[in-house]
Amino acid sequence: MRDFDYLEPTTVDEASRMLGDLGDECRAIAGGTALMLGMRQRMLTPTHLVSLARIEALRGIDFDARNGLRIGALSRHADVANSAIVQKHYPVLASMASRVANPQVRNQGTIGGNLCYADPSTDPPGCLMALDAQIVLGSARGERVLSIEEFLVDYYVTALEPDEMVVEIRVPPLAAGTDGAYTRFLRTAAEHRPLASVAFIARREGSLCREAKLSVGASTPIPTRLRRAEAFLEGRTVTADIATEVADIVAADIEPVSDARGSADFRRDMVRIVARRTVAELFGLDMNEGALQ
Repeated sequence: MRDFDYLEPTTVDEASRMLGDLGDECRAIAGGTALMLGMRQRMLTPTHLVSLARIEALRGIDFDARNGLRIGALSRHADVANSAIVQKHYPVLASMASRVANPQVRNQGTIGGNLCYADPSTDPPGCLMALDAQIVLGSARGERVLSIEEFLVDYYVTALEPDEMVVEIRVPPLAAGTDGAYTRFLRTAAEHRPLASVAFIARREGSLCREAKLSVGASTPIPTRLRRAEAFLEGRTVTADIATEVADIVAADIEPVSDARGSADFRRDMVRIVARRTVAELFGLDMNEGALQ
């Protein structure tokens, strides 16, 4: 690993100026789980690391009924998973966070760093997309707020400017009667990165779906909202046949990647299965009945 200087700003403005002045020669570091791996493999050779660890404005998890949930960018995945606030108001988010990667990553990696890395085969972006999350970016120039769909631009690419950092993630409050489910597919039990994932948020009355938000991750370059599938579900009584139909729509509407972990056709098939299971789980359908056999 190449030698580097380690800088420790205490405010967003100070960190922003460092990032802006040093340009491509530096990287911001939060938990460092992905960055340090890249440096050890000599894929990245920054001359400076700008640590965000001492910036208190990036910490904390809180909630109010009007504005919803605020997650500071330095919150670790374990913090999100174990937060009583998140467990009470957004159990699907806590459940997702409890399954990210492995215990070592969950106890070191941060949710802000995860989003900035924009790895397509990770869990938080897709779940946050189905929850209509917003990403707050900060710099010495001020703050700007982007939807997560605006923030995630492409494969490992975000809308971050060179002098910006993620300050916090905002999740709007859920309407009464809203539940969520997050399902992922791993090729083997030893793998930590999903090959396919589906996040499904629904406002429902028994088996009647009033509102649906559905996203697919891991199999596409960036998480994808499935708005045709959402429209299909809204106003319908969800049965096994409906779950199968919506899964077919989801599979048809994605553009899966093809790589060493799985071909595009295989990923599409897995997304179809995962989507069907996720809808069935949320609506309490028997997986062994009818069209779900």
